Amino acid sequence: MKISRPDAIASLLKGTHFHIDGNLNIHYFDNQTALTEEEIDAEIIRLEKEYSDNEFSRNRQAEYPSIQECVHAILDDDLDALQKKRAEIKKKYPKG
Repeated sequence: MKISRPDAIASLLKGTHFHIDGNLNIHYFDNQTALTEEEIDAEIIRLEKEYSDNEFSRNRQAEYPSIQECVHAILDDDLDALQKKRAEIKKKYPKG
């Protein structure tokens, strides 16, 4: 996933008030210190790595049983099958 400059700026300035205009200029409020291009570039790299490192989690989420399937497994006393399915998905998409 390509992280945009505004996404990186928003990540760095989380919890503060700012505005990014149509030319991608940052307008600061509350006497914030201006970000450097190096800080923004480093945040883009960090966010892209974070996104890439969590691919396994997104893949698992797409294949895990739904809440409805989990409830039915509990009510039908079929937790072993549910746990088996989850284990298969975890094996298919291991962490890191």
